Amino acid sequence: MKMHLSFVRRAAPVVALSILAATASAQPPGAAEARAIAKKAYVYGFPMVDSYRIQYAYNVDRSGPEFKAPWNEIASTARVFTPADTTIQTPNSDTPYSFIGMDLRAEPIVLTIPPIEKGRYFSVQLIDAYTFNFAYLGSRATGNGGGTYMVAGPGWKGGKPAGIDAVIRSETQLINAIYRTQLFGPDDLEKVKKIQAGYKAQPLSAFLGKPAPAAAPALAFPKPLGAQDERSSPELFSTLNFILGLSPVNPSEKALMARFAKLGIGPGQRFDFAALSPELKQAVRDGIADAWKSNEATKQRLDTHQISSGDLFGTRAFLKNNYQYRMTAAVAGIYGNSKDEAIYPVLALDSKGRRLDGSHAYTLRFAPGQLPPVHAFWSVTMYRMPESLLVANPIHRYLVNSPMLPQLKKDADGGVTLHLQNASPGAERESNWLPAPSGPFVAAMRLYWPKQEALNGKWKAPQLQRVD
Repeated sequence: MKMHLSFVRRAAPVVALSILAATASAQPPGAAEARAIAKKAYVYGFPMVDSYRIQYAYNVDRSGPEFKAPWNEIASTARVFTPADTTIQTPNSDTPYSFIGMDLRAEPIVLTIPPIEKGRYFSVQLIDAYTFNFAYLGSRATGNGGGTYMVAGPGWKGGKPAGIDAVIRSETQLINAIYRTQLFGPDDLEKVKKIQAGYKAQPLSAFLGKPAPAAAPALAFPKPLGAQDERSSPELFSTLNFILGLSPVNPSEKALMARFAKLGIGPGQRFDFAALSPELKQAVRDGIADAWKSNEATKQRLDTHQISSGDLFGTRAFLKNNYQYRMTAAVAGIYGNSKDEAIYPVLALDSKGRRLDGSHAYTLRFAPGQLPPVHAFWSVTMYRMPESLLVANPIHRYLVNSPMLPQLKKDADGGVTLHLQNASPGAERESNWLPAPSGPFVAAMRLYWPKQEALNGKWKAPQLQRVD
């Protein structure tokens, strides 16, 4: 099996928490400095806290409606996402998902991938607590021949055991792995179920047939803020402190953590908003508001295609600690793929720069020979705003994708025109209808395993034309 092993690297050495604790200032910062720290810490921490909210729902809250499985166990969903799935914003509805939340404190976890037929795309995206995509398995990264991979946390010492194809190192103790398995159509679901049943995860000791090491101490997971409360509550910093306590500090962030500590933010710190003076409380609130203003400016650059999704998602090395990009990525669509795996041209404005709204009708036309260039497949998915969730509609269609091409009506010249609108465009055009909500919306294109012309800009996504 051919493999790309560029991701098999040892994590950088970590900074001891005691060093950071010693940097905490006994004197609280002034209002201006507190505001600046709060803004920076919020931009830095929002994606981590939002990811924790999802992991808590999926792996901790056993009585919750979104619970998937305990830590270190794979849970598969043998269906695509619908409007009933509301935990993750901007969800993919192309590929049935499998999930595993990994706790790597006690020992590594071994992931086994079965051989998968050639021509069926799949991927396993490994995401650390910072929300960096630190490694991939799958059709693009490792091929469809199957394999066995060991995921190790920052404290693990050792080499590659026999029977392991590659060792993957994580910066953080708690991570996510998201599996995407291509579904060709409703009659293909049983095949997807069989593939999902072949995805396996086990502790290294079980894989080697040896006694398990001592269990890691039980964690008192704090109940997360709700998705809306995250956007304004200073208590986000308390949750961030918990996450950072399980995420050894990267050397590149030593000075940043020392600065955050002035406000009680960071590993080993205690953020006590109630104890702050009224002036500092207001400074923290203002800093959070400043963070959202910065995010809006970056989102505007995304909507106008000054930057792309390919700039927002990736490894720490790729993002170069661009925390604003990391926040905007989480707000726009947390757990988006790195650009080599998928890109997401966002259709947020029409051809004249106006926001999209279901009170109007729009067309999206792919000229002959201008369908999205991919090795795997492409799609266009509808989301209602501002929630960025799938749109309930009478025909239960949430996207149009390349496997649907045989059912789409072609233009006279062989092109394809999609109709994005709230009401049916009529029986003759309904095959090409992507239903929109009655109010604001965006449409997200997805190109899985994009070809070079999509990555280098030679191919550009068409614009939406408003039909008045």
